[in-house]
Amino acid sequence: MIHLFLNGLAASAGGGLTYLRNVVPHLSRRQDVHSTVALSPQLRREFGDLPNISFLELDVPGSAARRFYWEQMRLPGLIRRSGANVLISAGNFALRKSPVPQILLSRNSLYTSADFYRDLRDRGEYGLWLDTRIKGVLAKRSIHWADCTVAPSRAFADDLQRWTGKPIIAIHHGFDPEGFFGDQTPLSVEAQQKIKAAEGAVRLLFVSHYNYYRNFETLLRAISLVRQRLAGRPVRLFLTCKLQAGENPGSYRTEAAAALVRELGIQEEVVELGAIPYRSLHHLYRACDVYVTPAYTETFAHPLVEAMASGLPIVASDLPVHREICGGAALFFDHSSPEDAATKISQLAFSPDIARRLATDGRARSLEFRWTQHVDELLSFALNLLRERPAWRR
Repeated sequence: MIHLFLNGLAASAGGGLTYLRNVVPHLSRRQDVHSTVALSPQLRREFGDLPNISFLELDVPGSAARRFYWEQMRLPGLIRRSGANVLISAGNFALRKSPVPQILLSRNSLYTSADFYRDLRDRGEYGLWLDTRIKGVLAKRSIHWADCTVAPSRAFADDLQRWTGKPIIAIHHGFDPEGFFGDQTPLSVEAQQKIKAAEGAVRLLFVSHYNYYRNFETLLRAISLVRQRLAGRPVRLFLTCKLQAGENPGSYRTEAAAALVRELGIQEEVVELGAIPYRSLHHLYRACDVYVTPAYTETFAHPLVEAMASGLPIVASDLPVHREICGGAALFFDHSSPEDAATKISQLAFSPDIARRLATDGRARSLEFRWTQHVDELLSFALNLLRERPAWRR
């Protein structure tokens, strides 16, 4: 039996949480694997008691720099005491001196994104620019420290390989339709009322916390143009965040985006729902007509798979990773062009046949992503590491 140590201490929002919430239950179903999972006490409460899983609740420093130092000093001893024989580092940073073979899961494209660094300079976010550069140095070194590195898409794996000169493995993240659609907990009354008020409108959906790299401003400018092109037919953009200070994780400032909404006069068109619990998210997808994402960098984009499984046609920025995930189930636009985005959104609004075709293709495409397959491939690499490095064996 293989014994994994899964370091999930960095999971606090977004893709990190989605990953643990799906992978840990799948690991627990494997009779040939025991897993020790390190996570925060807050996240531990979500899982309850699972077979074949030992949870290690750890209070770690909040800042990334202090957590990195803490992990380098404390985790090797905890891994030894757990009896694990393979470490999976799930938070972009590896242990410099792992006591067992180490698989690094790298899923942050900001460190390699020229667009992100340019965006930060344009916004005058020099502190965040420097912080990202420093983390990028550590992330790059981590790829050299790990025995192998896994990326969630081939497109991002290629970026990392060009960046580091190291071979990178691509294993797609998965999707669990039974888990995603199974919980019938309804949306909040407030969210239901906002959706109901949009009856008769073209309802667009963008699932994301506010941050810079998801490129909200391009989408907001596109909504202003779509409103003009639909010739009186209303349009509503539902956001799963609020463009208010303190309402989003991280240090991204929402003031410019909120000011742009007022400047464009689209306060009625932009509907800020705030964060939606994952268990209820499928109700929101199914209440909308089109999923749209203007992101200028991405590593996998779980909402694209969720949208395809929900039967939504997709309008996405033209990134290699978006084409890899969506295949032929989306229309693509230049992420720097609100005009191009508005054109593609309007095309779906005026062409229901195209929208239906994309929705059909998307449902079929979503079936190709499964967490069971992801876990199987990850375990296969872990076993290969042990075979190739017998000296690591206990």
